[in-house]
Amino acid sequence: MQQDITIIGGGFAGVEAAWAAAERGSKVTLYEMRPNHATPVHKTGDLAELVCSNSFKSTLFTNASGVLKEEMRRLGSLILPIAEKHAVPAGEALAVDREPFAREVTERLLAHPNITILREEVTQLPTTRPLIIATGPLTSDALANEIAKLTGGESLAFYDAVAPTVTYESLDLNKVFRASRRGKGRQAPPPEEGQSCAGTPEPSADYLNCPFEKDEYLAFWKAITEAELAPLHDFEQEDSGAKMVFFEMCVPVEELARRGQRTLAYGAMKPIGLTDPRTERRPYAVVQLRQENREGTLWGLVGFQTRMKWGEQRRILRMIPGLENAEFVRYGVMHRNTYVNAPRLLDYTCQLREHSGVFFAGQMTGVEGYLESAAIGIVAGWNAHRQTVGLPPAILPRETVLGSLCAYLVETEPKHFAPMNSNWGIVPELTGATIRDKRERGRLKGERAISALDRYLTSIELAQVTL
Repeated sequence: MQQDITIIGGGFAGVEAAWAAAERGSKVTLYEMRPNHATPVHKTGDLAELVCSNSFKSTLFTNASGVLKEEMRRLGSLILPIAEKHAVPAGEALAVDREPFAREVTERLLAHPNITILREEVTQLPTTRPLIIATGPLTSDALANEIAKLTGGESLAFYDAVAPTVTYESLDLNKVFRASRRGKGRQAPPPEEGQSCAGTPEPSADYLNCPFEKDEYLAFWKAITEAELAPLHDFEQEDSGAKMVFFEMCVPVEELARRGQRTLAYGAMKPIGLTDPRTERRPYAVVQLRQENREGTLWGLVGFQTRMKWGEQRRILRMIPGLENAEFVRYGVMHRNTYVNAPRLLDYTCQLREHSGVFFAGQMTGVEGYLESAAIGIVAGWNAHRQTVGLPPAILPRETVLGSLCAYLVETEPKHFAPMNSNWGIVPELTGATIRDKRERGRLKGERAISALDRYLTSIELAQVTL
């Protein structure tokens, strides 16, 4: 017998999860505590209210965000056609008039015969299954405690402390060298352009190193100490009572820098055990980059969690030797953002491995952005529906942007897991000839993604017909 699906949270993930399940025939109960219980940032009681930017990022098919939009359309997205209806001029991006957008999303869900919306706060997790938790970064303390009991407290973060991530192809390989400290592994140059880092023979060094001379370090240190920081919201201030809990305890790099001129050189930027092959001597300081995905296309700055404004990060971090033209796919952040350690907990459908029928969706899973949150909502809602009718789970192809986002949530090293948005760095590289033009490479990846998705959806439809 088909069961109802319960969804907690009426943000982007919750509404897409509800729509995905209801459109496929499931009965859905959606809980949203607003407007009866306000949050520090929402202004209305409408579902899918935009609280920060009104942009859904690029519409270009050469951009991962543009391709993700097309994937979502093919999966029956609710928000995209409404967003396009209420679009405002934004160049190559899709931006919306936020109030009429959220109002129409709310009206569409209220009118759906398979969806019931309850305006009340959930303080205890329902026992009914399937259950989708899509409560977002401002999950109430009561519900966060319930989630912590379910998942284990060590797998729930209340604050982001994330270091920036850059693309491998944007590094200056004439300055960057590969090595681990004290000769652990083989010192070797990074792979040639277009070659994956993942296939380096063992033993191999794990880090890319950006070496500083003394004058370069001192200029870099001074810039960090003078950097403009992103302000905390009122509800993020220390006197607000919010508990600062991270996956890994850390201090912002700018705070470390202010403790003294040599603090970074003895800490995150210590050069001990490293030799620059260009000079055959130890650098004055180094910034190390750690590989963040299996393909070696994304690298994170080790120990560089920061509250610097994004423009400041772009300016200052490009002072690092080898990062002068770095492409940042994620900037460092430090703010309240409740999310689970997805690699420890979730499978490719965003379901808890240890608790069948419990799904997470949206920013709770560790994705960033309206679009990404909504897309993960589709995955959770679709799979919750398939579970109720006895169909096998739907796992999207790795070649798709959404499939790659799901894979990132599952396959990342749990100790280093941090939220991620859609970008080409998480999508498998093209096989065959190296394409040097970024836009052309993006276009080809986009065509491959849509072809893979279409084939997959056709195969699912055929499988259902034969059941």
